[in-house]
Amino acid sequence: MNENFRIDYQREERIGFQEVVFGASKTIAQLDAIIRDFQQHGKSTLITRVQKEKADVLCENFSPCFYDVTSQIFLAGQFPTTTIEGEIAILSGGTSDQYLVDEIYHTLHFVGRKAARFQDIGVAGVHRLLGNIEALRKFKVLIVVAGFEGALPTVVGGLLPQPIIAVPASVGYGVSAGGKAALYSMLSSCANGISVVNIDNGYGAAMAAFRIVSNLK
Repeated sequence: MNENFRIDYQREERIGFQEVVFGASKTIAQLDAIIRDFQQHGKSTLITRVQKEKADVLCENFSPCFYDVTSQIFLAGQFPTTTIEGEIAILSGGTSDQYLVDEIYHTLHFVGRKAARFQDIGVAGVHRLLGNIEALRKFKVLIVVAGFEGALPTVVGGLLPQPIIAVPASVGYGVSAGGKAALYSMLSSCANGISVVNIDNGYGAAMAAFRIVSNLK
């Protein structure tokens, strides 16, 4: 047993998905050791927020691997070859939200869900959202990403009946740039029943959606 970390290999049996690693504050040596531990148990390893310089080294050490520089998602191993489509959609206000869209998308892919993406449909051009309403009705869960004032989840919540998971993005000018304006707006939403995750927590939103669709009868 490694003295520096202990992987929770019983997690998948308990709650339906395996442990995912937060990589931003870990060293290359720590991440390398964690991946090797997963490999010894026959598991692929998903790591979030891996800086590019770390990913470059890890990709030299492990094959196959996948790295998305936009979201900083790193996978040592392979995504599932069989996925379920049509359950979850990711909506985003603008192209500046791409880092979160990708984090959500790749996380869901890792747990066997292929999400649809509806991007750059923010409320500043609300016709872009309205033009996709009928397509959005078929999904079981909607994950809605927005920065600036964070109004998109409220608008979506007033138009569509599904569970909505709102993700505040740290995108915008001045007081908006840290994501707090979007967070407060989403927490204060007048659209009933919206759930809100922390600022930039795309991984958390993905797993919330996965929990919902996995337990629907």
